[in-house]
Amino acid sequence: MSTAIPKISIQDLVKTFDGVNALDGLNFQVLPGEILTLIGPSGSGKSLALKCILGLLRANSGTISLDGKDVTKLRGEEYDNYLKQFGILFQKSGLFDGLPVWENIGFRLLQEPGQTRKSVRDLAAQKLKAVGLQADVVDLFPSELSGGMQKRVGIARALAGEPPILFLDEPTAGLDPIMSNVINDLIVRNVRDLGSTAIVITSNLMTARRISDHIAMLHEGKCVWTGTVDEAETSENPYLYQFWHKKKDGPISMPVASMTV
Repeated sequence: MSTAIPKISIQDLVKTFDGVNALDGLNFQVLPGEILTLIGPSGSGKSLALKCILGLLRANSGTISLDGKDVTKLRGEEYDNYLKQFGILFQKSGLFDGLPVWENIGFRLLQEPGQTRKSVRDLAAQKLKAVGLQADVVDLFPSELSGGMQKRVGIARALAGEPPILFLDEPTAGLDPIMSNVINDLIVRNVRDLGSTAIVITSNLMTARRISDHIAMLHEGKCVWTGTVDEAETSENPYLYQFWHKKKDGPISMPVASMTV
C-alpha cells in the first residue's frame, strides 16, 4: 500500500439541504498523479462532492485536504490561489457562446497580469493540438463545432495553464462510442503528460474501465466501495455489483415512472 500523502482527501464530509444529508459522511482520496473515477447512480453526490472541494458550496462538516492541509476555511487570496490549481471540464462543456474558441480556452489566463491576447491565442492553438484539433479552430464559435469538438475544446480549456489537478464531469456524455474512446485516450495522455491528478465523474462504465487508476462508488452521499478496475470486475460488493453489471435488482432502488395510456 502506498504511503504517499493523498493529493486530495475527503473525510466525513456532510452537506445538508433542507435537513437532508446529500453528502452523508463521505470519504475518499486520490493520490498524486492518479486518475480517480467517481461512479454511482444519479443523485449519489458525485458532482456535489466536487463543488464542495472547489468551495463553490460549503460543507456543513468534515475535512477537505490538499497535500495534507485542510482547505475548508480558506478565504480571500488564499482561496483564489487554491482555485488556480484546478482545471475543470463541465458536464456540458460550459463554453461561452459569445466568445471564440481561443478566448474560451484562455478565459482565465486573460485575467492574469502579463498575459497578452496574442500569447493566450497562441497557447490556445497549442492546447487544441494537444486534444487533436487543428489550429484554425481557434477563431470559430462554439455553435460552429460538433458535440465532440466542443468536448475537446472544454478539455483544452481545463488543460490551459497546466493545472496540477483536473476535475472532469461526464467527459463522454452524449458522444458516440468512437468519439468517447478518443476523449478517453486524450484524458489519459494529457493527465500523464502533465503529471496532474484527476477526478473524473462518469456514468459510462467503458470510460471508467479505460481511464481509471482507482474507482470510488457513491450511493446516497456515501462512498460504498473503492478499488481498482480489476477489483471492480470481480467485486461482490452488492452496490458495485449491481451498478457495474447493470442489474435491475439489488440494493440500489431506481424510481419507476408510471405510464398512463
